[in-house]
Amino acid sequence: MATGKDEGDKPKGRMMKVAIGALALLAVGAGGAYGAFAAGLLGGDGKGGPDLPKFVAKGETDPYAPAGDKGGNTGQIVHGEGGSEYRTAYYSFGDSFTSNLADSPALIQVDLAVSTRRDGRVLQWVENHELAIRSAILVQLAATPEADVYAVEGKQKLARRLAKAINDVLEENEGFGGIENVHFKGFLVQ
Repeated sequence: MATGKDEGDKPKGRMMKVAIGALALLAVGAGGAYGAFAAGLLGGDGKGGPDLPKFVAKGETDPYAPAGDKGGNTGQIVHGEGGSEYRTAYYSFGDSFTSNLADSPALIQVDLAVSTRRDGRVLQWVENHELAIRSAILVQLAATPEADVYAVEGKQKLARRLAKAINDVLEENEGFGGIENVHFKGFLVQ
């Protein structure tokens, strides 16, 4: 008497389950291998992506350091043992920035510097794209309300906006920002 299933169907069902299981394991393994390759754990040059500026530890040599020191200092820098484990490098803009303030007859004039803890490429890019960066800074200054420039919090907010504007220009042109802070060397409102 037939039960609706042949005895030969059981091995086919098991084979189908084994085949599906094998395909699932193969897919998971391929995905894991791709993830490891993309993370730089397998194959390639081990970098796992584009060569982006790296943090430079205190006392470590920066492979992209500028050729000359503007200050004429040829001695070895001695870093303190506290604070950040990375050194901070600065770029000072040569000319000041002057702009009107938003909805105000007042003018603002600032002298600026930027800093990064990444290798020297970031500061090279700042110098190379200074014209576009100056334009972005002037746009941010012109969008600043007069009330903001008199309060410490307003100045801190302006510094963060300027850092973002600079990083936006660098990301557009070089694919990476890297500026962490904007520093006011001079600040005048008239």
